[in-house]
Amino acid sequence: MLMRGGTSKGAYFLAEDLPAEPALRDALLLRVMGSPDERQIDGLGGAHPLASKVAVVSPSSDPAADVDYLFLQVAVGKPEVSVRQNCGNILAGVGPFAVERGLVPAGEERTSVRIRMVNTGDLATATFPTPGGRVDYTGGTEISGVPGTAAAVVIEFPAGAGRLLPTGRPRDMIDGIPVTCVDNGMPTVLMTADCVQVTGYETPKDLEEDLKLADRLREIRLKAGHLMGLGDVSDTTVPKLTLLAPPRHGGAVTTRTFIPVRCHTSIGVLGAASVAAGLRVEGGVGAELARLPAEGDPIRLEHPAGFLDIDSSLTTDPDGLPVARRTAVVRTARKIFDGTVFPGPPRRPRSPHIPLEAPDDPAAR
Repeated sequence: MLMRGGTSKGAYFLAEDLPAEPALRDALLLRVMGSPDERQIDGLGGAHPLASKVAVVSPSSDPAADVDYLFLQVAVGKPEVSVRQNCGNILAGVGPFAVERGLVPAGEERTSVRIRMVNTGDLATATFPTPGGRVDYTGGTEISGVPGTAAAVVIEFPAGAGRLLPTGRPRDMIDGIPVTCVDNGMPTVLMTADCVQVTGYETPKDLEEDLKLADRLREIRLKAGHLMGLGDVSDTTVPKLTLLAPPRHGGAVTTRTFIPVRCHTSIGVLGAASVAAGLRVEGGVGAELARLPAEGDPIRLEHPAGFLDIDSSLTTDPDGLPVARRTAVVRTARKIFDGTVFPGPPRRPRSPHIPLEAPDDPAAR
């Protein structure tokens, strides 16, 4: 099933319909999505990381969950499939997909699906309308980065069991730049945009074309990975990096997020959950510029496509360190296509003497 989840798009599969062996599964998914190819012209992928995603769903053996959700990020231009992170946008479609495939019975008005995110073991509950026992994707909820409206999918995360501040400190220094390392579902590094000589209001395209900035962010991310206990992150997409700037449109803060060097056209759900929690950390780098609402009111994060509202509140553990108390977000999802996908043939190395398109081929024009 091809679905839009939040501001992402991906292919949703039942685990039983894919090879159980990870290497065989990943090789198949590369063919399904059309990778490696910057255009993904021969597959389902949308030529961008936000549209080259896969959800693998199965019944859960965890008594705290109804279904297991494995997220796979399929690289666009490289033959790589990563399991090193979650995706909160694709998560928005997991509950409806589970009902569509008969893994969870639908309620008469609304259905809540308890989901275990296999990549990290974290839990979430998605609640959405199912009038008459069928998923209804229509509704009046609008989210930035998606045209039109759809039914609301409310995603709530339980209080975090892990460390909100992986380094144990609200602020660290990396290459002379103050950062806050936070993990409220997605390892994220917060820093102010002016510390890397940008405003934080640039378009994603402009930021991606700044090669000096890309090199600087790469160095910071590698060092942050070790600080956060993630080890060598050179081949992973976490931690995310989020640049912060004062808000311009009535929100709490302006954000620009990198995944890991491409700038997100909006912001990921789990990344936003970490940013929102990080803004409430006393002494964090966002405390000086964010215009935070009262405790209990949602935090509005401005991003390139608009805004995202996050309910985020903190408490403290017995050692006095901040921990997440409540995190919730409203997303939407939509079923785009349900049917059979025909994987492309296995790739063979192309001869350097054979052009991609013969110049005298009329079809190539």
